[in-house]
Amino acid sequence: MDAFYASVEVRDRPDLKGKPIAVGGRPESRGVVATASYEARKFGVRSAIPSARAVRLCPDLILIPPRMSVYREASQVIRGVFRRYTDLIEPLSLDEAYLDVSSCTQLQGSATRIADAIRAEIFAETQLTASAGVAPNKFLAKVASDWNKPDGLTVITPAQVPEFVAALPVKKIPGVGKKSVPRLHAKGARTCGDLQSWTMTQLTEEFGRWGARLYDLCRGRDNRPVVTSRVRKQISVERTFAQDIGDPELLSAQLDRLYANFEERARGAEARIRGATVKVRFADFTTTTLDRSGEEVPSWDVFWELVTEALQRGGGQPVRLLGIGVRLSGGTLTNTRTGDPRQLWLFEDPEKTAV
Repeated sequence: MDAFYASVEVRDRPDLKGKPIAVGGRPESRGVVATASYEARKFGVRSAIPSARAVRLCPDLILIPPRMSVYREASQVIRGVFRRYTDLIEPLSLDEAYLDVSSCTQLQGSATRIADAIRAEIFAETQLTASAGVAPNKFLAKVASDWNKPDGLTVITPAQVPEFVAALPVKKIPGVGKKSVPRLHAKGARTCGDLQSWTMTQLTEEFGRWGARLYDLCRGRDNRPVVTSRVRKQISVERTFAQDIGDPELLSAQLDRLYANFEERARGAEARIRGATVKVRFADFTTTTLDRSGEEVPSWDVFWELVTEALQRGGGQPVRLLGIGVRLSGGTLTNTRTGDPRQLWLFEDPEKTAV
């Protein structure tokens, strides 16, 4: 979907049309931007940046608190449209999903026509625009979905893959982040075509196990199936404080609140618990995490012991963020359907990170 949360707000408040808006927390309480309209993005406002910074970048920015129930309702309508064409749906968030339509017989089985039909039905039922990428695999579908936004459709046929991938900048590869791009550029790899000259050995020496993945992606290969269901691997809660907390008693009170929220989420979890985990971010933005093995729901005392150890690591710095949770056993349930080439597309917001 195109700037999903922001687009919902504009739909429900037509007076906002054409104005720079962002959905997110308040600047004074260390809120962050969830998503921004395209008008706001022209000023550099992006998801995940602090709201205070967003307002500095765009003084006329209209900041709107999230209405998650409204976004979930719109998401359910969109998922309903997807299900008219396939049951092989891999949701990534409220506003993005992979679809495998290789067995769909509607519209002569044309993935392009199916994508167009879905986009039209989404707009008719929600008044929201969606962009789509149609390609033989998940990697290319994700890249294509971001190629012609907003309200666009990009198709990469199997025959087009070699030429398309060769010219693709390495920064477009999901998982290649801010640190990897300069490393690749410094070694002369600016496009996937450049990267194709690297051997598997060279890539793994430079990037470890991720190098083997890069070897395939820079050639347009991605054999991951559409995953229709997943087993949760963790349950966690966290909170960023409006003011840094240096007093252990105040931090203990915050842990009380987090623990109550955690207990509610953990209640009825079917997977087996493997251990407790604590995340602490300090005033200087350094972050530390600690784990402790165990097969029962951790007590408050267990979490506090981990928090205390984390505070020692921080050298007495006040705490900006506190998170607690448990790791769960189990794996991922996957769709084992086969059949190549798969016809996939990804509806997404380009602000999201790659899977």
